[in-house]
Amino acid sequence: MKPFSTALLRISLIAFFLVATVALAADQPTEITLPGARVFPESITSTPDGTLIVGSLGHGYVLRIGPGQTTAEEWIKAGTNGLNSVLGVFADEKNKLLWVCSNKLGPTGDPTAVKTFDLKTGAPKGSYVLPGDRTLCNDIAVAPDGTAYVTDTFGGAVDMLKPGAQALEVAAKDPLLAGADGLAFGNKTTLYVNSVTANKILRVDLGPDGKSKNITDLKLPRKLDRPDGMRAVGKGRFLLAENSGKMSLVKFEGDNVTLTTLKEVTASTPAVTATRGMAWVAEGKLNYMQDPTMKDKDPGTFKMYAVPLPK
Repeated sequence: MKPFSTALLRISLIAFFLVATVALAADQPTEITLPGARVFPESITSTPDGTLIVGSLGHGYVLRIGPGQTTAEEWIKAGTNGLNSVLGVFADEKNKLLWVCSNKLGPTGDPTAVKTFDLKTGAPKGSYVLPGDRTLCNDIAVAPDGTAYVTDTFGGAVDMLKPGAQALEVAAKDPLLAGADGLAFGNKTTLYVNSVTANKILRVDLGPDGKSKNITDLKLPRKLDRPDGMRAVGKGRFLLAENSGKMSLVKFEGDNVTLTTLKEVTASTPAVTATRGMAWVAEGKLNYMQDPTMKDKDPGTFKMYAVPLPK
C-alpha cells in the first residue's frame, strides 16, 4: 500500500498546485486604466508579489500599482534624482533596486542616464550617465552577478555597470545593434537584444569580462514590427512587445526561434511584463508623440491588459 499511497499523494499535490495556480491567475485584474492625460507609458516591470511599475515618457514620473489593484499611484515624482523623460524601468528584486532610464530629450534637464531607486520605498540611490555624445537609455536587464546592462538606442550599443562601479562602460557596439531596444538574459552569458528600427532579435554572447564576444542575428519565423520591451519568463522563454499592437511569447532553442501571439490591441504596445501567472502589455500610443500630424491630438486614456501566461 505504501508505494500506492505515495503516488496518490504526489498526484494530489500536483492537482492542488495546478488548481491554486489557476485560481491565482483568476484573481488578478485583466485591465487597468492609468490615471491622467498624456501618460505615454513606454515601459513596465513587476515584482513577484504582483506589484506593477510603470514609467511615464509623457510626464517623467514612475507609477506603481499594488498587488491585485487597478489604481495606479504616482510613486517617484518627475525630477527626483534628476529624473527626466522615462523609458525603461526594471525591477531588480535580488538587489532591491529599481532601474530607470532617464533621458534628456529637450534643451533642459539632467543628462541621459540610468538611475537607481530603492525598490521598496522609491528613495533615490544612484545615477550613471551613458557614455557617448548622442545617447538614448532605452531599457535595462540585470545579470545574475548583479551587472546591469542598458541599451543605447541612438548609440547602437549595450552599456554595462558592474557591481560597485561608478561609471558605465560599453559592453557591445556593432552595426547590428543599431536601434537596440529591449533586452533580457537567457542565461548568465547570453543576452538577447532586439532592434526597434531593424526588426531584429540578436543573441549577444558575453565573455568572462562581461563584454560581447559574439553577436548573432537570429532568423525569425515572421517579420517583426518595431519590437520593443522584452522580459524573460522562464528558461528560453520571453515576452516581447511590438509597437504594432502585439504581445508574443518567444522561445529560443539554439538558433531556432518560435513566436506565439498572446494578445493584440489596436494601439502601439512598447511594454510587457509578467507576474503571478499573468502576462501584461501596455498601450504606449507613442505615435501621438512621434508623428507630427498627431502630436497635438488627444490620445485618450492609456490601458494595460493581462492574459494568463502559458505554461
